Amino acid sequence: MSSEAIWFGSAASMLAGVATGAGALPVLFVRNFSDRLLDVMLGFSAGVMLAATFFSLLIPAISVGGIWVAVLGIVLGAMVLHLADRLVPHFHPALGEEGHPSKLSRVWLFTLAVTIHNFPEGLAVGVSFGTGDIAAGLVVAVAIGLQNMPEGLAVALPMLREGYSKRKSLGYSTLTGLVEPIGGLLGVALVSVFHQFLPWALAFAAGAMLFVVSDEIIPESHRKGFERQATFGLVVGFIVMMLLDSLFA
Repeated sequence: MSSEAIWFGSAASMLAGVATGAGALPVLFVRNFSDRLLDVMLGFSAGVMLAATFFSLLIPAISVGGIWVAVLGIVLGAMVLHLADRLVPHFHPALGEEGHPSKLSRVWLFTLAVTIHNFPEGLAVGVSFGTGDIAAGLVVAVAIGLQNMPEGLAVALPMLREGYSKRKSLGYSTLTGLVEPIGGLLGVALVSVFHQFLPWALAFAAGAMLFVVSDEIIPESHRKGFERQATFGLVVGFIVMMLLDSLFA
């Protein structure tokens, strides 16, 4: 594995994480957004993540390591996210407070929830570069960056409602995305040093992404009565990622 892949993987996961802050930029100019629009955008994020899981992570994992490595890797990724969800205090708007009891404010608990969510996305970008296919890695990074934008807005808006200034809401939202470069560097470095772990890492990232989509994004996008609109957002997001993967990877 070349140092070029490590450099590209680290830089791409950084840019994908910064996209979280770019998505939060509208809070500097507009204070209120319709719930319908936000749910459609979250549905779009879910669709992008699902397609990236299938086309960019699972198919290469099965191709390199076989079906049983993929199965075990998915289970492992989902279980690690499950344990993090149980142990780390955080807050989901749809499900309330989860994890160990904490005296942190609800906004910080929500920020922790998004941070748990963002780490596997960074990992997915990193291990996708670990395949040695730079084009495929760039497609995953672009897809993760696209789906990070509505998430950044979804973090910044509750902070505004809790009384944080526009600048602080934007800044904290951006910080939640900066955990992604850590996951990206870890992923690409791991599979670069231990190349035999590549199919395991791809399947692990896929399991973690599936857990986040099913446990967090879809329930949140269906919470306010716009389930059908969010579903069409998901379909559009899936198609966009499928086209990106087919045309450029």
